[in-house]
Amino acid sequence: MERLVRVSLLLVAAWLTESCGVPPQPDAVAPSRATRQIVAERVSAVVVTDRKDLDKWVSRNFSSAQAPGDADGGSAAPISADGYFLTADHVLARMAGRNVFLIYGQGHQLVPAKARVVWRSESSDIALLHIPAKTPYFYQWTPADKWLPVGTGVMHGGISTGFKTPDGKLNTAVPPESSFSRSRSFKMDIPLQPGDSGGPVVDAYGRLVGINSAVEFLVPLETAFFIDSEGNRPNTRMITSIIENDRARRAGL
Repeated sequence: MERLVRVSLLLVAAWLTESCGVPPQPDAVAPSRATRQIVAERVSAVVVTDRKDLDKWVSRNFSSAQAPGDADGGSAAPISADGYFLTADHVLARMAGRNVFLIYGQGHQLVPAKARVVWRSESSDIALLHIPAKTPYFYQWTPADKWLPVGTGVMHGGISTGFKTPDGKLNTAVPPESSFSRSRSFKMDIPLQPGDSGGPVVDAYGRLVGINSAVEFLVPLETAFFIDSEGNRPNTRMITSIIENDRARRAGL
């Protein structure tokens, strides 16, 4: 028993050393035109509406005349080749009794599909959606066992400002993943706008860091000063497990 306790303490100590150690210096590489191309190929939107389909709106190039007037929405990030996407949970806040659609950037063609909510976490502001379609353009995660230090170059792919704002950097480090945490929040110096929520935050190589969540401003008197934006990264092993269980359940049906 005493030996078991010593081994357990050593394992905990090793984990603390890895996760609480000094992060490495940030990679000097900044997102490039190639990174923007990766994000453009995977651009995805979430639309929550009473409508039964969005085909006419999409086929008419999102004309304002055909836009669903009751729509709530945001952005999303494809994370598998078989239709799984991440978004921010608050994008789905008013989904009760309504339809959820994903508009997926399949290369240079935008394709709408009705989505199913697989999993939601209000506390982490993350949700997992699925559409019954192949999604060959999807994100690979940054390595789960590596630090992403302060100053790491990033860009985001939110549908409102993802391709309008300059690249930025992380204002807080993202530590290595551990089994003790369901998600980790981080901050970056890129302002977000409504519609960007749920969009991907990627590093210089187009790998997924996490998803957009919120923006913070300081409001002294009547002037608002941007401070930073917040993103969330789920435990990727947990998300993989949820997806595998959902695949198995669908296969059983």
